[in-house]
Amino acid sequence: MKIGKLPEQVLLRSVLRQVGHRREEVLMGPGVGQDCAVLGLGPDEVFVMSTDPITGTVKDIGSHSIHITANDLAASGAEPVGVMLTILLPEKTEEPQLRAMMQDVERTCRALDIEVLGGHTEITDVVVQPLITVAGVGKVKRGQAVLINGLQPGHDLVVTKWIALEGTSIIAKEKEAELKEVLPGEFVDTAKGFDQYLSVIPESRIAVAHGVSAMHDITEGGILGALWEFGEGAGVGLDVDLKKIPIRQESVEVCERYGLDPYLLMSSGSMLIGTARGAGLVRSLESAGIPAALIGQATGGKDRILRRGGEIRYLDRPRSDELYRLP
Repeated sequence: MKIGKLPEQVLLRSVLRQVGHRREEVLMGPGVGQDCAVLGLGPDEVFVMSTDPITGTVKDIGSHSIHITANDLAASGAEPVGVMLTILLPEKTEEPQLRAMMQDVERTCRALDIEVLGGHTEITDVVVQPLITVAGVGKVKRGQAVLINGLQPGHDLVVTKWIALEGTSIIAKEKEAELKEVLPGEFVDTAKGFDQYLSVIPESRIAVAHGVSAMHDITEGGILGALWEFGEGAGVGLDVDLKKIPIRQESVEVCERYGLDPYLLMSSGSMLIGTARGAGLVRSLESAGIPAALIGQATGGKDRILRRGGEIRYLDRPRSDELYRLP
């Protein structure tokens, strides 16, 4: 497609006609020449907002972009309402690719009961692959937002599902042929399918009902990056048992193949939760079919300790996600 804003007919048939209206809060949604969305909230509700660029993958970028932003909103205890998308595409992009991307976005929004509020789509030579930036809007009852500084010394740390889900799925899709030369095909297909676990909205709802002090969607930088941000954001120390952090064997094998550290790998689909009653939360999550594990506690002071058997080391500042080291 030619550089510049999308022609009106392309915008209509390949973008706007792919999205649907489903939320009563959305009073004005996307349209030609419509640069703003209009939302309405109840008198006791407040907005929660988040934004993220999606740069780590091209395959399934539409669904990834929605899940990552919806998860950020869910980590604050909010109900996701809608998203605004800025889509920048290289000149080599064909219209069917754009249409498929928007259909992927809409399928994911429909599954999560959220809505595309508007945005901007442009063909430009400043990007070499598709780039989506998502601004998400959620709502929560006034005074009930979950903030990271709510984590207190003595609170338990819980991790849901398994770490490294997102990164494993991306690598398995990008390197499928290579991996199937050294690993069983069914094993690689299972790893590719980890994207089915990317939403943390179900565990967020259960956690909020149970009572939590803080939540954090484990994204770029993996579980170690999330733990550092938890400690820094709340101003507390941490004492974590690495052996208790749940991880799938598929993630271990895929990371070993490329010399990557799964504890530093993108992990959307897994939530880090602080709560005064960790064992009870684990039981509540598991009774709902969501695996979870108690991995440690917040402590007084600033020390962030990682234990593995008799070995003790200190948590380092976050570094670049391991996905960017993929050859």
